[in-house]
Amino acid sequence: MNWDQVEGKWKQFSGNVKEQWGKLTDDDITAIKGKRDQLVGRIQERYGIAKDEAERQVEAFSHKLNDATSREAARGDKAFRTGKA
Repeated sequence: MNWDQVEGKWKQFSGNVKEQWGKLTDDDITAIKGKRDQLVGRIQERYGIAKDEAERQVEAFSHKLNDATSREAARGDKAFRTGKA
């Protein structure tokens, strides 16, 4: 999943973001609006970490979302093919 997709579904993924980075406030989530660079910056601020570490965490998060949505899609395809939705 590329970041444009995350940005487009920001409200859907904002719960995942708060779960991953609990120090981010609701105001942070709203202000970020799915912008990757904004997320990296807020993580840096809240956790007091370097930019490269924040970027690494966001990249890992993106991969985790990609894996989860791929598994979900595969289950959906299987349910569709077998009629067990």
